[in-house]
Amino acid sequence: MRRVVEPEILDDLPTDDPEAQSARADLRLLNFLMGNDRWILRRVAEMPDRARSGIVEWGAGSGDLLRRLAGFGPAIGVDRATRPDGLPAEIGWRREDVFHDQTSGGVLVTNLFLHHFEADALRSLGERMSGFDAVVAVEPWRSRLALGLGGLMAPFVGRVTRHDMPVSIRAGFRRGELAGLLGLDADDWEISEQLDGRGGLRWLARRRDVPGGMVEGRC
Repeated sequence: MRRVVEPEILDDLPTDDPEAQSARADLRLLNFLMGNDRWILRRVAEMPDRARSGIVEWGAGSGDLLRRLAGFGPAIGVDRATRPDGLPAEIGWRREDVFHDQTSGGVLVTNLFLHHFEADALRSLGERMSGFDAVVAVEPWRSRLALGLGGLMAPFVGRVTRHDMPVSIRAGFRRGELAGLLGLDADDWEISEQLDGRGGLRWLARRRDVPGGMVEGRC
């Protein structure tokens, strides 16, 4: 499958739009079923020294994952959306496009975010990743299996998600693609990735020149 990046409806809806709220509820369901948040939290927990240096989430959205990440170290969310209601005061928030943000830290987290961007933009984001000691990401696995699983979910989600889900999958990544698109050098980064049978590509990169590896040393 050739990678195709197309607009997603949710990206252009106001935060308080009822369809946007419904779509975010769908995303919480999909994240739960795919185990995305649980996998990300386990990986961050395995890097305590890096997490204590600061955790940044690009595309933090509703702040649900960010709240849980804050249990491992100082946390900041970066998103074009306004700060979520009820987000604890000790958690930072930057309402900013990630391409303009200069935030850095120990661990960068992205969940279903990088697939929104074309190759040139991904290369720019890869350059910004040099300010972090580790990157933990989950992205759609671009495959016919994932499209089929998405089709099975269609009756249980709203109009926006029914449109955006296959768009996201077609913009996702195959195994071995993401590091090259981001321009991360294997001499500088230790990269591991895992395909999940529920449609996710689980991806981890750690800088080789930073002490304090993963506790379990696995992806």
